[in-house]
Amino acid sequence: MNIEHLKVFTTAATQKSFSDTAKLLHVSQPTVSMQIQQLEAMFQVKLFERTTKKVELTESGKILFHYAQQILQLLNKAEKDLAQLTSSVHGSLHIGASLTTGEYVIPTLLGDFKKAYPNVSLLVELFNSNEIIKKLTNGAIDIGFIEAPISHPDLVFHPFMEDELVVITSSKDPKLISAEKDSISVTELFQLPFIIREEGSGTRKVMEDSFSQHKLPLDKLNIILELASTESIKSMVESGAGISVISKAAIKKELMLGSLRTVPIQGVSFKRSFSMVHGPTSTHSSATEAFLNFASDHWSSM
Repeated sequence: MNIEHLKVFTTAATQKSFSDTAKLLHVSQPTVSMQIQQLEAMFQVKLFERTTKKVELTESGKILFHYAQQILQLLNKAEKDLAQLTSSVHGSLHIGASLTTGEYVIPTLLGDFKKAYPNVSLLVELFNSNEIIKKLTNGAIDIGFIEAPISHPDLVFHPFMEDELVVITSSKDPKLISAEKDSISVTELFQLPFIIREEGSGTRKVMEDSFSQHKLPLDKLNIILELASTESIKSMVESGAGISVISKAAIKKELMLGSLRTVPIQGVSFKRSFSMVHGPTSTHSSATEAFLNFASDHWSSM
């Protein structure tokens, strides 16, 4: 048995799926099954009850899971203490970022961190905000960056940047909203063809919350398309296919080039905060702790 066996085991225990475990750890499903079988052979117990849909821990599995978590936490602490002794931070860091934060907000931070800590291996994946919370609670990622006002009792949230969502329309094709109009009413908004982000995205949740506060029914929007990509939404709006609501941080280039313009909604605004999220500090590796400190210093100097 080695540490990788325990990492595979604890991930499978939280994911309740060997296939999901394989995807998260970037190994094959047969490798996951083999390592679980090796653990079972070593301890001479059955660790999982397997069904066609999911796997569940047996009583023996629950006991091992309890100790495996402690072992992995101790390993993280040892790595942290050794790194402090050698004044060098090593290891890997798995970050989950929402589309807006991952594509437009944190790339500079990531680049600066990599220069400061070249021995840390960074893996950054894009998910919507709800998926990031789920992956943090399952231990599938170390740190998350979200754009939705979500809370969770087992996670720590650090708001780091204020953002505003704005209505965007094409500058090249003024048929939807006349170039002379400097704002639109809610009635006009509900009549225009609308392109919206997918369920679970932070942008959509902020919209839903704001509309709810103004007692505006989101399902009355003339939604012609749902997309999971900010870039796709911008391209569709630039073509004149419809309007959308998007982060102001995501359209700096288009505003500068003049391909998109923003139009306020009379009496309605969309404000939010971007947040960095992580689990309890006892579970942090030295790489995770170094990143959290670096990010905090980065934003305080802005």
